[in-house]
Amino acid sequence: MADAAAASELRVLQVAGSATGGTRGHVRELAAGLAVDHRVILAGPEQVVVPGVHGARSHVVDITDRPRAQDAAVIGALRGLARRADVVHAHGLRAGALAALALTGLPVPLVVTLHNLPVGGPAVQAVAAGLERVVAARADAVLGVSGDIVDRMRGMGAAHVARALVPAPVRAPGPLDRDALDVGTAPLVLTLARLAPQKGLDLLLDTAALLADRVPDAVWLVAGDGPRRAELERAVADEALPVRLLGRRDDVPDLLAGADVVVSTAEWEGQPLWLQEALHAGAAVVATDVGGTREVTGPAARLVPYGDPDRLCSQIVSVLREPAVAEGLRAAARARAAELPRAHDALAQVLDVYRSVIG
Repeated sequence: MADAAAASELRVLQVAGSATGGTRGHVRELAAGLAVDHRVILAGPEQVVVPGVHGARSHVVDITDRPRAQDAAVIGALRGLARRADVVHAHGLRAGALAALALTGLPVPLVVTLHNLPVGGPAVQAVAAGLERVVAARADAVLGVSGDIVDRMRGMGAAHVARALVPAPVRAPGPLDRDALDVGTAPLVLTLARLAPQKGLDLLLDTAALLADRVPDAVWLVAGDGPRRAELERAVADEALPVRLLGRRDDVPDLLAGADVVVSTAEWEGQPLWLQEALHAGAAVVATDVGGTREVTGPAARLVPYGDPDRLCSQIVSVLREPAVAEGLRAAARARAAELPRAHDALAQVLDVYRSVIG
């Protein structure tokens, strides 16, 4: 291990669970950055490792988001891949716990990045707590995407815990095609979200109903897809809400720059990449004050407690009706964006962590 620590080139095994969206992008971006100067294997489900990452070797390992009989084979596969690694870096709670079990008896350091808090009922929480204890006991370093995850893992006795840097891509916006969206000159409210329970979609609908009374000409655009889409479509139609479900979009920078106000209704967020993109786009942001959202936005957003549609709507109306408020938030967003981490910062962080645990 001393020889590996002294060498400039590291052998890194990156392990990902059933990651989607921002987590998948972060894992692949790290693998690509590391592969410039180091030997990297990216192991995980097909949707994470395919297409391959330039410079890295890909290995499909079917890590799912729930326990199953095939986990024993997953542990065996990870153990085989880890034998020649200088460090293993797992992303996600399930991937971290499986990597910890795979490394039993092997003198290979383990770094785990936790991207989410456990979400679900008592049974799910109990299983998750068990996996967290496995990670806390075996990992040489744990990175959490938000302060509450960092505090949680410290409380479980994890050896070295720090806040992960998970930067969003910086993409130049173009003009928003209002004709294609068929919104005319209506005030635009925008939310980007996977249509899943964690994103506070019931709060979004309740707030949209209030907004329809206070700003009747406003249109709330929701970009994204997910398991609750059909349910949301029914609710929007049944209640005649001013909400337009756009599905997946390729013009996210244009939407963020062109919206009058960008709104997050999430029940929990880690380091929301889309809000980082909103700040880079100079958007006026209103968001629920949950998880790591405040850590991302700093003072560049109007933050409200989760679960209060009236307060959330009031902040949205303030942005739509008061130009000074909107412009102040846009200026604050641009200033905050200059302080956000970039890809090279995340790469430097993990390399520092790797070298510290290799010793």
